[in-house]
Amino acid sequence: MDTAYFEDQSFDKKNFTEAPLQPGEYESCTFTNCNFSDADLSGIRFSACTFNGCNLGMAKLVKTSFQDTVFRDCKLLGLHFDLCDGFLFTVSFENCMLNLSSFYKLKLKKTNFINCTLQEVDFTEADLGNAVLKDCDLSRAVFDNTVLEKADLRGSYHFSIDPERNRIRKARFSVGAIAGLLDKYELDID
Repeated sequence: MDTAYFEDQSFDKKNFTEAPLQPGEYESCTFTNCNFSDADLSGIRFSACTFNGCNLGMAKLVKTSFQDTVFRDCKLLGLHFDLCDGFLFTVSFENCMLNLSSFYKLKLKKTNFINCTLQEVDFTEADLGNAVLKDCDLSRAVFDNTVLEKADLRGSYHFSIDPERNRIRKARFSVGAIAGLLDKYELDID
């Protein structure tokens, strides 16, 4: 069976919950203001694609491939990126809402999360080495056995990271957010 192939196409204001996205491979495509909420994107390959202002809330991502894919101003609530195809998985996020999503055990080296809401996101056993999490809300995000070496978390806030349970060597933090590294000690810091 031949797989559909789309290159350099733009998809604007499409509702893929009503008319599903055709399975196949999408290369250098742009999706703008599209609705993918609850859509099944399993097995679809996105390479060098850009999603602008899209809603992907609760989309199914089993074996979905994201290579060099950019998300801007998107709602990505409750997504299981941990079910994606991990081969060459490279994404970046800017001004996105990723609450309740999971990156469990994913390799996210050098991944950019810029000005994102990452409330209750699961980064357990993920590799965020050299990643940039700039100006992000990390309320109740889970960091357990997470690699954060050389990661840049400057400007991020509401995080709680246990230095004894995570690798944080040479990670960068803003002075005002250092208390998030001491939460387990229940200190009163003024």
